[in-house]
Formats: sequence, C-alpha cells, structure tokens
Amino acid sequence: MRIKELYAVNFRNYENCQLALPAMINVFYGANAQGKTNLLEAIFYGAFGMSHRTNQEEDLLKLGNDAMAVGVVYESFSGNHEVKLKKYKQQERWKKEILLDGAKVRPKEHYGALNAVMFSPEDLQLVKGEPALRRRFFDMQISQTDPVYYDLLVKYNRVLLQRNRLLKDLRDNGGNVAVLQPWNEEFIRLAAAITAKRMGALGNLEAIATEVYASITEHKEQLTVGYELKANNGELLYPGTAAEIGEAFYRSHLAERQRIDILRGNTGIGPHRDDLRLLLNGVSLRSFGSQGQQRSGALALKLSQLEYVHRQIGEYPVLLLDDVMSELDNNRRAQLLRFIDGRVQTFITVNDRELIPPLAGNAYYFIANGKISEVEDGQ
Repeated sequence: MRIKELYAVNFRNYENCQLALPAMINVFYGANAQGKTNLLEAIFYGAFGMSHRTNQEEDLLKLGNDAMAVGVVYESFSGNHEVKLKKYKQQERWKKEILLDGAKVRPKEHYGALNAVMFSPEDLQLVKGEPALRRRFFDMQISQTDPVYYDLLVKYNRVLLQRNRLLKDLRDNGGNVAVLQPWNEEFIRLAAAITAKRMGALGNLEAIATEVYASITEHKEQLTVGYELKANNGELLYPGTAAEIGEAFYRSHLAERQRIDILRGNTGIGPHRDDLRLLLNGVSLRSFGSQGQQRSGALALKLSQLEYVHRQIGEYPVLLLDDVMSELDNNRRAQLLRFIDGRVQTFITVNDRELIPPLAGNAYYFIANGKISEVEDGQ
C-alpha cells in the first residue's frame, strides 16, 4: 500500500496543503511546532477517521474556521483509491462526512480501507505502560483487517457506557436491578465474541512478535505474548484458551460481581479490562526487563503490527514514525530502518534530517510555519 497524494484544507496550521508523495521514505524535518506532526496526523485521520493526539475532532480545525477537509489518494492491491473526510458546522451542529472513491460511507466501511501503523514516543511505553496502551495496540491491529471485529468494539463500547450509567443510577438512587438484565445479556454476547476474536489473533501476533524480536536482537532472547483476563482490581480471572472462554464465563463472573459493580458504579470485568502478557525468556518483560529490553519489546510489537497486516491482506500498511527516531538509540534506530527499507512506505518526522540515512529513494521536506519545501537529497 502506498500513498500518492495528501491534501488538507484548514487542518491544524495548514490552510491549503497539497503534497505529492511518490517516494518510499518521506522525511519531514524542521524545528518544533512547525507542522511536521500535523502532516502525519492528517494521514492518520484519513486512515482511521480520528486523531492519535486528541479525542476532540474540533481541535483539528485551523483557528478561526468552522470547516475542514482531509484527503488521501493511495494505491493498494485493488487499484487506486481516494478517501476524503470533511468536518464542518451546520446550524450550530458539527457534521462529518466520509467519502471513499466519491461515495459516502459509514465509519465501519472506512476503517481498514487505508491501512496505516503509527509509531510515536508514547508507543515506547507499550511494555511498561498501562494495559490500555496494549489493548489499543491490539484492537487497532485486528480491526484493520477484520471489519467484524471493529463493529463488535463499537457496539461493546456503547453497551458498556449504558450499563455503567445504569450501575451509577442504581448506586445513587436505588431501584430494581432487573433493569440491568437486557444490557447484561448484550454485554455477555459481545464480550465473548471480542475475546474469541482476540484469542484467534493472538497466535499470529505471538508468532510474528517472537520472530521480529529475535531478528532485531540477533536471536539472543525469546519474546512470548499471552492474554490475561483481568478484573478492575488486577485479579487474573482466567488464563485459559479461546475454547474455554465464552458466554458462560462472562455470565458467571458478571453475576458474581454485580453487587460490587453497583457499589463502584462501573463494570469490573470484560475486554476493556484485559491485558497482553509479555514474557522475555519466561519472565515478565514489564517487571524484570531492562529499559533496553523493554524498548526492543515495544519496537518488536510495532513492527509485528506491520507484518500482521501484511500477512492478513497481502500488502504492508504505510508506516508513520512521529518523532520516534530521536528516542531510539543508534542500534534500535538502525534495526527499525533496516526493517522498513524498500519494504514499507514510511513517513518520518524529525528535527535533524541526519538521523535518517539514505535508504530506498528518500524524499526530504523542510517544514516551517506550515509551509512545505521539498529539498533535494544532499542539500
């Protein structure tokens, strides 16, 4: 998969940006706060319909404007395509349109059309950070190649939100707990389906991550990836297999925890609580790994995301590297560049262009105050 053109109107600090991107390695460099990351954010927005930096889409609009648009022209195994997103205010209400090859589509039809993987400094916390980081990583990996999974997540989050509202209402105002029953049943169905999908994808993720970690550490250590079903108190509920975790499991545990869920006003079990277990030579990478080992683990997970998508759909997604090169030491930076060279179309933001050596036809773009200037290699 390759992006051929990016355009953005009233997006962040870009009033009207139109950029042809024929190269495999595209380097955006310049001082801080000039608009480098905004270009990657525009690509991410084109791929996922959301920002990787904010939950408020209105923040993406250039100051003083009430409408914006982002478009990406790209090539995949199925031919040339264009995705366009518009966000605008109409009669004091925000509207959003997504168009794929000129036709309006829903978010679930858009998600996975343009495949992309983002790697930012926050992702270096994948190993030692909160479980939410690892869940988001895993969810995005599966969703890009499985539209059914994306739809399950959307429905699950809606049901979870409504169930939590009812739990808070029962805690604060009392009432008949029977109001939970229809939401419990839908929660159980969706939680079991999501967990089964995650377990099904886990084998592929572990095989790829183990292979990638071995390749970037010269086979000195073995990384393994498991799945943990957890409660909100950190209790490990069941380290079982996909066949053993189904609706009966969630029905039993939900019934056992209903009283405490009401007291706390939230749902204490479910896919929104679970975690990936990362072991290095059989011991916890998070608890016992060195900083270097943890960073190699995070790098292996992100590279495995690329390879996972490739093996599922037959082509690599585009890779967005947002200010991550300066966070990696020379060895890991070389490992990353070696992996992508000639294989994955990549968009990189850096302050110092010298961090990126000549690869398979680099293109360099100097960014200053929202203005883009292509620079000849060597200048």
